[in-house]
Amino acid sequence: METSEIIKKVRKIEIKTRGLSSNIFAGQYHSAFKGRGMAFSEVREYQFGDDVRDIDWNVTARFHRPYVKVFEEERELTVMLLIDVSGSLDFGTQKQMKRDMVTEIAATIAFSAIQNNDKIGVVFFSDRIEKYIPPKKGRKHILYIIREMLNFQPESKRTDVKQAVEFLSSIQKRRTTAFILSDFFVRDDEFLQSLQICNRKHDVVAIQVYDQRAKELPDVGLMKVVDAETGHEQYVDTGSKALRQAYHKYWVNRQSQLEETFNKSNVDHVSVATNENFVKALMILFKRRS
Repeated sequence: METSEIIKKVRKIEIKTRGLSSNIFAGQYHSAFKGRGMAFSEVREYQFGDDVRDIDWNVTARFHRPYVKVFEEERELTVMLLIDVSGSLDFGTQKQMKRDMVTEIAATIAFSAIQNNDKIGVVFFSDRIEKYIPPKKGRKHILYIIREMLNFQPESKRTDVKQAVEFLSSIQKRRTTAFILSDFFVRDDEFLQSLQICNRKHDVVAIQVYDQRAKELPDVGLMKVVDAETGHEQYVDTGSKALRQAYHKYWVNRQSQLEETFNKSNVDHVSVATNENFVKALMILFKRRS
């Protein structure tokens, strides 16, 4: 992609996603993702109803009147985006490619994060860790992230969510809010244990982006299909009703297993198709956590 074209795309994504963060998600993100806990702020005189456990005995002794410690929430978070860059994301039969939607969702979360003074970092993953961008603050940093998402060329086309989750656990020692953005075209039991371990330490959220054709095959007769991750090609007869039903059943079973994996891991999750409005999906996710 030409540099001028990338700059135009970055600017277009910034205008759209920054506007969404400011106008739609204002307050939602703040209440959905909490800080690390309570930090000491100041002392003030004891008032009726205050918890006696908050009394600062040193200050009380000095002034001969009871004083209590006042705490406030530590708001600053570190947010990590774990972004799937495998071959299956380069697919889309509706409004856009899965990769394009992942980029817009990631940018929206990133702008929401910096508006709340949070740091944002990124892990690009396939079946290996392709690139790690350490957490920082600021618009310039987010524009760099968007540019990388648009232009990054992975070494591998395959997917391994387990690798990404384990890498997060190894690099982030303090509690982190992590969004996994993927189509999750993997065997669900492969990353269950890693996800459970990671979510005990961090706050992990899963966002699945999929194309409608993963769910339903159109009746268009003989069709050549290619596995974007392995390159395997084969012809299927979409005119067969039995085949289309089996295909849909496979999708339903797979989604059920994926949901079970997230539930067992206590991971909040949402799914959004490329022909749907991701704003609605994010609002549902944020409200569920508020």
